[in-house]
Amino acid sequence: MIYLDNSATTRINPEVVRVMTDVMQNIYGNPASLHGLGGKAERLVTQARRALADTLRVSPSSLVFTSGGTESNNLAVKGAAYQFRQRGRHIVTTAVEHASVYEVMGQLKQEGWKVTVLPVDSLGRVDPQAVEEAVTEDTVLVSVMHVNNETGTIQPVQAIGERLRRYPKVLFHVDAVQAFGKVPLQPQQWGVDLMTFSAHKFHGPKGAGALYIREGVRLTPLLVGGGQEEGFRSGTLNVPGIVGLSKAAVLAEQQRLEATNRWADWKESMLEQVSETLTGMRVNGDVSRTGSAPHILSLSFPGLKSEVIVHALEEEGVIVSSKSACSSKGEKPSRILKAMGLSDEEAIGAIRISMGMDTEANDIDRVAEALKRVIPRLQQLMKVHGI
Repeated sequence: MIYLDNSATTRINPEVVRVMTDVMQNIYGNPASLHGLGGKAERLVTQARRALADTLRVSPSSLVFTSGGTESNNLAVKGAAYQFRQRGRHIVTTAVEHASVYEVMGQLKQEGWKVTVLPVDSLGRVDPQAVEEAVTEDTVLVSVMHVNNETGTIQPVQAIGERLRRYPKVLFHVDAVQAFGKVPLQPQQWGVDLMTFSAHKFHGPKGAGALYIREGVRLTPLLVGGGQEEGFRSGTLNVPGIVGLSKAAVLAEQQRLEATNRWADWKESMLEQVSETLTGMRVNGDVSRTGSAPHILSLSFPGLKSEVIVHALEEEGVIVSSKSACSSKGEKPSRILKAMGLSDEEAIGAIRISMGMDTEANDIDRVAEALKRVIPRLQQLMKVHGI
């Protein structure tokens, strides 16, 4: 089997499994407990926080551990909105955000917030000037993802951050779930106030994530109770998950340059191979080396349905996805692709190929060959049946 659905989730690194197993078996105390076993657990959490902070070049005290990207995004958006509702009730975001941001905006709108959803261009990119122009006296938050989870297009977060420095009362949130380990991240230098991470996107465990909160920023917590994580996120800390997240983050950052160059080469190779043969294929998003994350490739085959392509490729031993795993079971065309100007037919016929640390060079050639077998066969079937 060739697994190319790494944007949905990655296989956990065996080194991460090893350290997590050791923690679960031997250091199972509650880090809030006063006894020695609790102290050992607390020290592990401290070490993990410091290691993750080092990869991001931020202060350890600016990191809050969560259950993953969805919780981190909810805490960032709702926490900022509720904390600063007296300043204003306006938020700026884009039409191509992950559901864990986009749906939160819908909830806030129902609570009386005004949400400006900015359009993107045909590559899926927002204009930094449009972001700044959308800011009003009532704006408390701007939320823009860094790497799009469906197309790989990189948003100009640095340019946006530079513009937002002129508005010190406006917080800037960046969803970096698909970015960590794939592109450089410098939240402090970019003027980012809040940044989201999720371990299972870079070969760490599911159920572990983090939110960078710039020092001095306060958020209204979603979870209250024992006051863990400086009151930002109450609840007994998931020590094995936190240690696993940290270990995976360190490994991902150590391997990033080599891996991303490799993925970029392979993406270009796959495009070259299939473009020569497949008719009617559309490449979605920016696929340049500077404008896209190297691990994601989105292709559309108008006239076909993505789920049919996915299942046909699976029969060939290739695992890809139709769109975001959070919404792939729906029949509707991708909201992201529609926002980029694709027709319903183009969006419904889209698949996402996403590489990870386990991907090998010969996998790319085999997938290209599988596509060259599967797509013409499906197109012929559609033609024969007059669909």
